[in-house]
Amino acid sequence: MLVVKICIGSSCYLKGAQELVDEFRNAVKENNAETKIELSGSFCTGRCNRDGVTVQVNDAVYTGITKENFNDFFNDYVLREIKR
Repeated sequence: MLVVKICIGSSCYLKGAQELVDEFRNAVKENNAETKIELSGSFCTGRCNRDGVTVQVNDAVYTGITKENFNDFFNDYVLREIKR
């Protein structure tokens, strides 16, 4: 199972974490990946960025994830991992 943690700490929350949680939920459902991806929230990972939200996919941490770059991120770093 692929574990995706979305930072919901105060800084990421202000940068749209809740919108990203919704995007992730929708994308997981649309891709019928409910049994392959576990979504969870996390508090500050200490990797705050000026833009976007921090997301951890298994052990890899990515910063700057926004609603605008979400689809590319999801396809490149989440779907690709579960298709291996």
